[in-house]
Amino acid sequence: MPVTKTAKRALRGSKNKTDVNKLIVKKLEIAIRLAKKTKKDVEIKTAISLADRAAKKKILHKNKAARMKSQLSKLFTTKASSKTADKSPKKSSPKKK
Repeated sequence: MPVTKTAKRALRGSKNKTDVNKLIVKKLEIAIRLAKKTKKDVEIKTAISLADRAAKKKILHKNKAARMKSQLSKLFTTKASSKTADKSPKKSSPKKK
């Protein structure tokens, strides 16, 4: 237990910050689970945004957030690549000399 007045104050602040950080991490985990399950663009963007915020507040390490965003962005590309594969390729424009 803290002895001095300032140490007690720091402990109270630390507990409050811990509660807020746990809430942010929990929201992020739920958003990632939902994004992977539904694979909707809105859900993926929400999860990426929450990962960015957590990294900005230094709740997550920036590289961990980058890994999460990379995994989530793969859900975008699989959906987008199947749509573009159906379309015919573009015609090339003539080159200028």
